[in-house]
Amino acid sequence: MKKLVCVEPGRFAYEDADIPTPGKGESLLRIRKIGICGTDIHAFAGRQPFFSYPRVLGHEVAADYVEGDAAGFVPGDKVTVIPYFTEGKDIASRMGKPNCTNDMRVLGVHIDGAMAEYVVVPSHALRKEEGLDYDDLVLVEPLSIGAHGIQRGGIIPGEFVLVIGAGPIGLGIIALANIAGGKVIALDVDDNRLAYAKTLGASYSVSALDADVHTQLATITNEDMPTLLFDATGNTGAINNAFQYMAHGARYVLVGLQKEEIHFSHPEFHKREGTLMSSRNALASDFEYVMQRLQDKSLDAAQFITGRVSFANAAELFSDPSKPLLSGIKTIIEFN
Repeated sequence: MKKLVCVEPGRFAYEDADIPTPGKGESLLRIRKIGICGTDIHAFAGRQPFFSYPRVLGHEVAADYVEGDAAGFVPGDKVTVIPYFTEGKDIASRMGKPNCTNDMRVLGVHIDGAMAEYVVVPSHALRKEEGLDYDDLVLVEPLSIGAHGIQRGGIIPGEFVLVIGAGPIGLGIIALANIAGGKVIALDVDDNRLAYAKTLGASYSVSALDADVHTQLATITNEDMPTLLFDATGNTGAINNAFQYMAHGARYVLVGLQKEEIHFSHPEFHKREGTLMSSRNALASDFEYVMQRLQDKSLDAAQFITGRVSFANAAELFSDPSKPLLSGIKTIIEFN
């Protein structure tokens, strides 16, 4: 088989390898589609935390089940993968939070991922849903990131929800927050993405480049300001700046990840009795929720996939400045 290896920052190489053999508790998958994530883009650029090289990237998976010991799966089943692997023994697992364990190994980050023609994964990580195609399945993981953020924030129907960053994760949060009954405000620097956010359920949009963002948010919310905020930028400036947009009693969920320290005014945060929380990865229940929403068509895969590339041409795409990966919403690598 062929696999695509990020040998070092800025360099990919296709390598030949034997098709892996699944052991006890494992299953072999034939990869059909892989979503390109911001994690992959940052890893290629050398900007991803928790990362070492060489590494096979890829954790947004649509595949065929080949063989293994996964209960209820037969060869040919269309599947996706919950790509966060843990022994399940630490305190986070015992608290029902296997998405943030201290022994976390994420497919394509801490261990080699799925930018290969075949991959072996733990059998318990497999998920399938009748009626979903490969386009649906490849979006389950990134949309589940948004679903977990929504679960963390605990949307109250009718409240104003500010989503900062209208990239792939932010747009997923926007769509899911709309489904949950939030009055969604999208904030981004890109007017095209703000327009796209409107098609996915944002009731309002504000350009982060405007000098009067605070005033616009106050007007939209009848001077209350948003009671639930999500950062989906992973940008230090955007994260720090958003504290001023919090209503009194608001919750602020950090979904995006960056390397720097967070700075905010303690008195301003304290007098609001603000709640700050992070949202990491997703739970099996988030995957199941997203798959149900894709099945009942309240989420539409076609609205998120804006680019496609063959596996043979994927390496070139990462380094071709004329085809910037961040210009669309979600680019998918397709296998023969």
